Amino acid sequence: MALALGEDELRIVAETDMFRDLGRERTAKVLRDATVREYPAGTLLFLQGDESGACYIILDGWVKLFRSTVTGEEAVIGVLATGQSFAEAVALVGRPYPVSAQTVSPARLLRIPAAGLRATMRAEPDICITMLASTLRHLQLLVGEIEQLKAQTGAQRVAEFLLSLTEDASGPVTVDLPYDKTLIAGRLGMKPESLSRAFQRLRAHGVVVDQAQVKITSVGRLYEVTQVERGTVKCDRCPIGAPRRV
Repeated sequence: MALALGEDELRIVAETDMFRDLGRERTAKVLRDATVREYPAGTLLFLQGDESGACYIILDGWVKLFRSTVTGEEAVIGVLATGQSFAEAVALVGRPYPVSAQTVSPARLLRIPAAGLRATMRAEPDICITMLASTLRHLQLLVGEIEQLKAQTGAQRVAEFLLSLTEDASGPVTVDLPYDKTLIAGRLGMKPESLSRAFQRLRAHGVVVDQAQVKITSVGRLYEVTQVERGTVKCDRCPIGAPRRV
């Protein structure tokens, strides 16, 4: 079902990497064929290997990007939230989708048809350059996330994930997990059992998990966990223990 794009949603679009540097007039040109659609949780937007028919901006909700391995298992590439875009690179060049995409909550998405996007790029080369710059920022972000996953312990990854769910600078605070723990584990590059162990370690740091709700005694204290160097624990309040190798 196609819906109208409201003022709040226009602001979300304008703040994405994809449109931040375009300005209102050029943004309108890119979005002339775009539609807003609502999807229930669990909707497959496209499958790995499908021809790229559109790219998307998340106006509300969560979307999972994943690949299927040769053994038939699902490898989570990322879980995207409000204000993030995806599939713009393949839409620009007309290549098949390298991943599958599925909503993990009810979602409201801006769908931008690939054919119209490429036609606009050909007619407005300066827009093309700006859009390509956004794909470079995405690549840099992905490289940074991979480095972060390799450099952090499981407890640190979970601590940073929990911090991303709140804007509070201090505690206490209670946050709701936005999707199931199996998907959280996949997003953080962990097995479900490793996620459980990480939550157990964080209990010593004031984190209590009750089903899909997490109570954080002190946001500041949890932030300290993310700042400890990998390998050598420099803070005696770290959930992994006083100075030792991990």
